[in-house]
Amino acid sequence: MQATSGQITAPALEALLKGGTLAGEWVLDPGKSSIRLKNKSMWGLLPVNGVFGELSGSGTVSPDGEVSGTLTVAAASIDTKNARRDKHLRSADFFDSANNPDITFTMDGIRPSGQAVAVTGALTVRDRTQPLTFDAAASVRGDGEIWLDAEVRLDQADFGLTWNLMGTVSWHNTLTIHAVFTRR
Repeated sequence: MQATSGQITAPALEALLKGGTLAGEWVLDPGKSSIRLKNKSMWGLLPVNGVFGELSGSGTVSPDGEVSGTLTVAAASIDTKNARRDKHLRSADFFDSANNPDITFTMDGIRPSGQAVAVTGALTVRDRTQPLTFDAAASVRGDGEIWLDAEVRLDQADFGLTWNLMGTVSWHNTLTIHAVFTRR
């Protein structure tokens, strides 16, 4: 089966995985990848948008189609275009990046899910690990790249991020992930 240059259906991706076409070691391209954070503050009235500037990751596809990998984000690399807010997000009130420098997602599988793929694994923030499953659009590009695109909704309290002055911060965050992997 040939690689395509657009979004691939879950059955087609499963055929590529099981057929061994994607077997091998893959590495995240941080220059083409992004992880964005969205939240609302001031009782849900003001949107807060940020981007993590330092990403790394790798993955393995076995000859029989099993997928595993790790995506690591430097917690201190958050940039919301507001230096005061960024400093607070890096503090012990939120990410505590001095003591917990990395946010890590460890993937242990991908399976077909409708027109997408379900990605399963565990997310660790501030030394708290929670299971996480989310749907992602997958693309196998003709230039040898694999793209995974997803929006993941998280409850920050699940990871011990409970600072909330007078209820001004929404507990719910959305991560928008664009992960581009190339063969190692």
